[in-house]
Amino acid sequence: MLPARPVSAQARVVALLGSTQTLAWASSYYLPALLAAPMAAELGLPVHQVFTAFTLALVVSALVGPAAGRAIDLHGGRVVLRITSGLFAAGLAALGLAQNGWQMAAAWALIGVGMGSGLYDAAFAALVRLYPVSARNAITGITLIAGFASTVGWPLTAWWTETLGWRGACGVWAALHLLVGLPLHGRLPRQPVETAPAPAPLPAGHAAPATAAAPAARTGWAVVLSVVFAITWFTSTAMAAHLPGLLAGLGLGSAAALGVAMLVGPAQVAGRLLEFGLLRRAHPLLSARLAAVAHPIGVGLLMLAGPWGGWLFAGLHGMGNGILTIAKGTLPLAVFGAAGYGARQGWLMAPARLSQAVAPMLFGLAMARWGSQALWLTAALGLLAFVLLQALARRLPP
Repeated sequence: MLPARPVSAQARVVALLGSTQTLAWASSYYLPALLAAPMAAELGLPVHQVFTAFTLALVVSALVGPAAGRAIDLHGGRVVLRITSGLFAAGLAALGLAQNGWQMAAAWALIGVGMGSGLYDAAFAALVRLYPVSARNAITGITLIAGFASTVGWPLTAWWTETLGWRGACGVWAALHLLVGLPLHGRLPRQPVETAPAPAPLPAGHAAPATAAAPAARTGWAVVLSVVFAITWFTSTAMAAHLPGLLAGLGLGSAAALGVAMLVGPAQVAGRLLEFGLLRRAHPLLSARLAAVAHPIGVGLLMLAGPWGGWLFAGLHGMGNGILTIAKGTLPLAVFGAAGYGARQGWLMAPARLSQAVAPMLFGLAMARWGSQALWLTAALGLLAFVLLQALARRLPP
């Protein structure tokens, strides 16, 4: 029998990580939307205290990210992600057994450790270590699969909560991490599959590549990327928390506003398909710039067209957000190379995780002051991200 072709082996790894990422996102990031209310009611807490505990999990994930990325650089994704499956299982089990606010917060903090070492950044680092040459397409592949995490996770969580209670739902998710996630992570290759090619000698008069640039320049590029990622994650999380209310404030009925907001998910998948197809041969900086400006354009169309411009806004915002999810993994790889990718990714994304943690509260305050006009704030932030990426494109060597 002929050995499997490398592309087929990579496709299996993409399917494996796409499946475990779907499980991880569905049982962490998308959990509070359905469990916060019943959890708060049984524990005798205000709902906002549950979301505060979830914010704690996001802060913990930001603190854990650099160390988790460094561990993947050293030991590979197979080791780290298997440990992460156990962390998710332990955190979810503890959440299901919590009897008071302190126990609930401690459980969310443990889940935050799993999030910092087991969501997209860790999966991207695992792929880059395995495939330093062809990781871009693999990163796109897992985001295409895991883009349906809310589509799969919310109905399952709702079903289990209805039949087993919120504690039972946590228990089922914990069991899935042990029975599905842990074995799948154990099937990841132990060693890198590809070897990064040695850099070719530079012709006379040509600039050094980005990976050989001066440390000061590389630090500047890293600061730009971390600010861009923090901006885009702030906007993404703010819209996830407040979009139906924003649209209702512009005159759409509650049912129509929810329908428009639900368009964001399919639009994200459409954006990732665009990245996988038309943009796959373009530099990730081009994709990132197009994606960064999509939200401000959508805001402008929404304000010009009125309530029914919400469909255009949701489509543009979703497509841009879908592409930016990929760019968070591929852009640092293109700018800095594969060496030390995991640790660098952890540091680059730490500000983004912190901005994600405070986005619902800060944007909620902006809405309380300005109503739907608060969208101009995220539009301005999107334009700032575009300007920073444009400046970065001019600074990078050809």
